[in-house]
Amino acid sequence: MDYELHDLIGNVGVLLILGSYLLVQLRRLDATGVPYLLVNGLGAGLILVSLVRDFNLSAFLIELVWLLISLYGLARIFLERRVR
Repeated sequence: MDYELHDLIGNVGVLLILGSYLLVQLRRLDATGVPYLLVNGLGAGLILVSLVRDFNLSAFLIELVWLLISLYGLARIFLERRVR
């Protein structure tokens, strides 16, 4: 098995998602805050990039939804801030 750039990109995405989740569990990061949502969205996006080369439908679907949920959370935060 060759380890290629898309593998590295996907693994960085995995580390971002798992690292941010760990920080939430350690109470170092707020699960509804902008930093968490940004890191999770970026992580999901990087995994999606890696799937372009080695496609897997199940992984694609979960990462796409993960990204969309992160984007929804960010949009909600910014819209609420605009209303105030």
